Amino acid sequence: MRNWSALVLATSLLGGNAWAGAIDAIPTCYDNKLVGTAPAVVESELFVVIDQTTLLDGGLKQSVADNLKPFLAGGNAFQIITFSAYTQGHYTEVLASGKLDAPMEASRRNDVSKTALAKFDQCMARQPQLAAQVAGGALRAAFDGTSGEIAKSDVLASLKSIAELSRKSKARNRIVLLVSDMLENSSVSSFYADRGHSVRKIDPAKEMQLAEQNQLLGDFGGARVYVIGAGLLSEDGKKSKSYRDPKTMQALAGFWKIYLEKSGAQLVEFGQPALLSPIR
Repeated sequence: MRNWSALVLATSLLGGNAWAGAIDAIPTCYDNKLVGTAPAVVESELFVVIDQTTLLDGGLKQSVADNLKPFLAGGNAFQIITFSAYTQGHYTEVLASGKLDAPMEASRRNDVSKTALAKFDQCMARQPQLAAQVAGGALRAAFDGTSGEIAKSDVLASLKSIAELSRKSKARNRIVLLVSDMLENSSVSSFYADRGHSVRKIDPAKEMQLAEQNQLLGDFGGARVYVIGAGLLSEDGKKSKSYRDPKTMQALAGFWKIYLEKSGAQLVEFGQPALLSPIR
């Protein structure tokens, strides 16, 4: 995998579950006494949401890392989140989060001493590298925790709770990279057929009615959503590719487009399984 190692910090340095505590993991470079307070503005916040029931191959994992990396820049923020099924201990969890400082305005630099400014610039130069280490370690931990043996997948309920994180974001642009097969398999509904060996052709209107009846709509606060992994089955991870009828996939995409619109989000691209263009 060509760039994967550049975005990964060896998780053995911090222990098996260390990334569960990597919240607000990027220290600010601003010092109230020497260089003033950090700008409050957050340009973009990227939420990488990983369904741990979805097995990805190396190329798709690399795609997640490649789409995350451009957002690890000044003035942006990120969160790495996992979910799967409430019933089997794989709860919705923020593994890591961080905010990178926005650059200091040129007019303010003239009022800062050269010594303090040099330290500030060094700190700012290190922030993207630290963010890549934190985010990369969280991605590795998230992917290491995926399993094709988890019987249920509460996609709808998980997205409802994750939507709150997006809604509360202070960023001008909210982007959600949703890494999931998008196949609900819960007490509410199942998008599977043939004991989980194929995707069922759903009726988007009926499934939407079930989601509303069970109060599973969320509020993403106007986020733009990209999906990687739609329609993947556990057999795909074992190199036994299962055929997906185009009409079945169209119905699946149609449901999620409606669901996200009703949940205050815009579905920009539904990767089946890969995205055709980088997220923006």
